[in-house]
Amino acid sequence: MPSKLKSQPRSALAEHRQRLRSRGLQRVEVQVRGEDAPLVRAVAAALADPGRAAEARALLRGRFAPAPARSLKDLLASAPLEGVDLDRPRDAGRAVEL
Repeated sequence: MPSKLKSQPRSALAEHRQRLRSRGLQRVEVQVRGEDAPLVRAVAAALADPGRAAEARALLRGRFAPAPARSLKDLLASAPLEGVDLDRPRDAGRAVEL
């Protein structure tokens, strides 16, 4: 007869982390220099504070978010073309005997 495994009760830590996930929070671990740890904690606290979160996100995104990808059409439209000669000579090349 196979033995049935008894499910282990969830630890208090697992319960705590589940409650955080249900509130939309995610645990993140980072490695920083000792002198930067208070700064990272302050940034995390600002992001968690509803009164400061929007401003903190805007500042961080403005400084560290990657620039949005631009299409080739957008890049060409924004290129400075003043003084650039865009006409090509209609030279067909040299004559070749076959």
